[in-house]
Order: sequence, then C-alpha cells, then structure tokens
Amino acid sequence: MAKKVYAVKKGITTGIFNTWDECKRQVHGFPGAQYKSFPTLKEAQEYLTGGQTGDAAPDENDPDVCVAYVDGSFDASRGAYSYGCILLHGNERKEMSQAFVGTEDVSMRNVAGELEGAMAAMAYCETHEIHNLHLYYDYQGIESWATGEWKRNKPGTIRYKEFYDHLQKVKVYFHKVKGHSGVELNEAVDQLAKAALGIRG
Repeated sequence: MAKKVYAVKKGITTGIFNTWDECKRQVHGFPGAQYKSFPTLKEAQEYLTGGQTGDAAPDENDPDVCVAYVDGSFDASRGAYSYGCILLHGNERKEMSQAFVGTEDVSMRNVAGELEGAMAAMAYCETHEIHNLHLYYDYQGIESWATGEWKRNKPGTIRYKEFYDHLQKVKVYFHKVKGHSGVELNEAVDQLAKAALGIRG
C-alpha cells in the first residue's frame, strides 16, 4: 500500500504528519479534533487550506462522478437495521439495499444502516474506479465521523472512519439533505431501506 500522509486541521498541533502515531498524538483526546489521511502531500495541503474538499466539487454530470443517496431503517422487534442506496453514474441508475440482524451495531438503530449505505456507495466507486462521489445523506454523522469532526466511541463509527480513511481511488463530497422533506431520491432510499426489512409504508 502506498505511503500516506496525515493532515490535522484541529488538534494540539496542526499541520501535516508522516505517520499515524504522530497524527494520533495531536488529536487523541482533543475535543472536536479534525484530521484525515491523504495519498499525496498536495491533497493534504488542500485539506488544510481550502476545506475538506480542497478544489471546487466536480459537476455531477461529469462522467467521472457518481451521485449517491443513502438512508437507513430500523426494526426494533427483530433487532435489525438496513440501508437503501441509489447510485447515479452516467446514464445508469443502480439500487442497493441490505438488512443486518443481531450485529454489535444494532444499538445505533437506523444510523448503523445509513453508515452501511455510505460505505456501500464508497465501495462501489472504489471497485468501478469512479474518482468522485457526491454523497447525499440526512444524518450529519455520515460526514462528521468521516472527517473526524465527531468523536467515534462505538465499533460501528470507528469502523466507518477507518473505511473512509483507507479509500484509495474516490474523493467524497458530502451533502446533507433534510430527511422526509420531499427530496425524491432521499424518499426513495428511505423506502428501499424499509423494504429490506419488510416494512411497508
């Protein structure tokens, strides 16, 4: 695996570090720490100077861009959660959903599903070598856990952050939408997630 660099935007000391141990010393226990790993020094510098995305986000109609909407659902009676995901790339539309039963993340309810949906979208782009992902979600943790803005104190959020940090090919642009506000694709992924659990309506 190619060597990475680590950029600390908020921490004991900010800047760019060559090892995870150096980075960890700056952010461990620091309230609201913000940090991220990058494959190149240039991207790390962009993160520090220009915000999380650095350059302007690419147009959603660009052939090297995927647009994804994700949402999660929860069934307390079964101890199960699920995700729904819709991916738009070129002229293709792909729908994905999956249910999870009895895992250690079930205490996170529908949020666990939304995290799984986000990872599914990122993994799809990695596998298909799509280099830019516009990710639409309605729970702030999808972005804030990934960027390090929120502390991760559950196995599911820790795993999600590690997954995000190890992305090699895709750059994620996060977009929050208000849940159940009539956004067509957001409503559609909500229904997909419910259907995966056998919930109607």
